[in-house]
Amino acid sequence: MHRYRQIIHVCVFILLVYVSFENVYNPFETNEAATFSHTVSEVTQKEDPLYQEIKQKRSNYEEEPDNAVIDKVWKKMPGRNGLKVNVTKSYKKMKKEGNFDESLLVHEQVPPEISMDELPPAPIYRGHPDKNMVALLINVAWGAEYIPSMLNTLKENHVKATFFIDGSWAKANVDYVKMIKEQGHVIGNHAYNHPDMSRLSGQQIKEQLTRTNEIIEAITGDIPKWFAPPSGSYSDQVVEIAAKQDLETILWTTDTIDWKNPSVSVMMNRVMSNVHPGATILMHPTASVAKGLDSLISGIQNKGYKIGTIDELLSEKR
Repeated sequence: MHRYRQIIHVCVFILLVYVSFENVYNPFETNEAATFSHTVSEVTQKEDPLYQEIKQKRSNYEEEPDNAVIDKVWKKMPGRNGLKVNVTKSYKKMKKEGNFDESLLVHEQVPPEISMDELPPAPIYRGHPDKNMVALLINVAWGAEYIPSMLNTLKENHVKATFFIDGSWAKANVDYVKMIKEQGHVIGNHAYNHPDMSRLSGQQIKEQLTRTNEIIEAITGDIPKWFAPPSGSYSDQVVEIAAKQDLETILWTTDTIDWKNPSVSVMMNRVMSNVHPGATILMHPTASVAKGLDSLISGIQNKGYKIGTIDELLSEKR
């Protein structure tokens, strides 16, 4: 009887050892199987005629990026991202139907080799000529009474603008500066007391820029990176000193000439006849703009342009 029990115990022990070894995780077997399966899947995919068709046709839907340049007329101009077709992702989207469909192509943006930051100091007038976007540049050194109306119009139209603010005006209108910032608009430097920058000494130019930056930073917490010279008056020295303070000098391509107090229709005609891809549209807080801003925004958008900030207009994104 005792011997019989020993035999049973040995058999049970052998059975347990066998079961244990059968259930041991073997990482080499699992990885080899997964790798083999993945490789077969990739090979099958690349042999699919649909995959090959996408690969062959992709060049028809791709664009090379454009480098930022210094143009003879427009000075510093931003580059533009190119477009590349992601064949694998496009294939996965088209696989369900099994047919080539250009609307299902997956594009990726390719940055240019030379960005605007790599170019020497120069004024900037416009965005990329193929970018269907414009920017509203609002230079502020007076007209505080029109700011609330303009901000309401921008808000109602879900449009962001770029406000270039005079330092002395900012000191006297802190609440308005905060309001502009809180509503998501970009704030730039417009010098301290609206001087003719081209007639100033190097030290005076630096003081105008530094003082205004300090005031705007104290109010908003942000240091401006864009500078609009008052009345568009600048010199190479102004642009170079601004660049040393990490400020890009911004001018414009389309002017409302609102300071002449034109009627809304006259202002609209002036802008609509000159608006173009990459346009920068100059305005001020005036009665004409306060009355006509809503119509101006609608007219620009009806022409197929998106309205963005100067940051968005000058970015390389398509």
